[in-house]
Amino acid sequence: MDRLTSMEVFAKVAEAGSFSAAADAMGISGPMVGKHIRLLEEHLGVRLLNRTTRRQSLTDAGKDFLERTRIVLAELEAAEAMAAQNRAAPRGELRINAPFTFGTYSLAPVLPDFMAQYPDVTIRLNLSDRLVDLVDEGYDCVFRIGRLSDSTLIARGLRPQGFLACASTDYLRRQGVPSSPEDLVRHDCLGFAGSVLETSWRFIGASGEVVVPIKPKFSVNSGQALRQAALAGSGIILQAAELLQEDIATGGLTPILSDWLPATRPKHLLFAPDRRITPKLRAFIDFAVEQFG
Repeated sequence: MDRLTSMEVFAKVAEAGSFSAAADAMGISGPMVGKHIRLLEEHLGVRLLNRTTRRQSLTDAGKDFLERTRIVLAELEAAEAMAAQNRAAPRGELRINAPFTFGTYSLAPVLPDFMAQYPDVTIRLNLSDRLVDLVDEGYDCVFRIGRLSDSTLIARGLRPQGFLACASTDYLRRQGVPSSPEDLVRHDCLGFAGSVLETSWRFIGASGEVVVPIKPKFSVNSGQALRQAALAGSGIILQAAELLQEDIATGGLTPILSDWLPATRPKHLLFAPDRRITPKLRAFIDFAVEQFG
C-alpha cells in the first residue's frame, strides 16, 4: 500500500477518534482503515494506537509519529498547491524595474513578444538608474547592472553588459585619436554621474586589463544626455553598446581604441525568495533568461 495514504489514514483516525469515523470521513471501509494502520505499524515496528471496542488512543510512539506525519502531509499539500499554481495561466500586473538605457534599448523592444505570449499579463515598467528596493517599492523583479552587494534576493545571471568608447569625428579631428587607454587622461571624457564610469574606465587588451582614471569635463546621470554631448563634439563617451550602435552605424560617432575592449559589467535579474513564485513572474523569468541569458 502507499505509505503516504496510510499516513493520511492514521492522521484521520487520530483526529476522528475511531476507525469508523475515519472511514466515513475518507469514504473508505472500516476494514480498509484497519489494514492501513496495521501495515503502517508493521513497517515502523511500533504500535501507534491503543485499541478498545469503541475508541482508539495514541501510544507515546503514536503521538510522536502523528506530529511528524502532520508536517509531512502539510508539506505535501503545499507542494501540490505550488504545482497547481505553476500550472495556472499567468495573469495580472507585473511590476518591473530596469536601468534606463537597458530598459529602453534592450528590454522594451522585446516586451511585446512576452505580452503576445501571455495576453492576460499587463506590465508596469519603471526605468531608473538608482538602486531601488524591490520589496519596499513593490516590484516583482528588477534588472541590475554591476556587481551585486550581499542580499537576500535571488539573482539570475544574464549576459554581461557590453560597452563602447567613441567620439564624434569633429572632436577627434580637433583633439586627435587616442592610441591607448592611457591617452584618455589627456582627453575630454564624459562621465556617467553617480557610477564607477564617472571616475575610471576599464579596458581589456592583449596585454591585460588597464584601469584609467578620468576627470570628466562633463558628467550627467543620463546616458542619453551623454550621447547628445558626444554627438555635439564635447568629448569621448563610454556607454552601453546598445545606446551608441545606431550613431556609429550612421557615422555620428566613431569607435576608438580598436585594439582594446571596454570591460563588461555583470547583469542580473533579481526577485524575492518567495517559495510561491506567481505564474506571471515565473513566465517572465524564463522569458528574460531566454532573451538575455
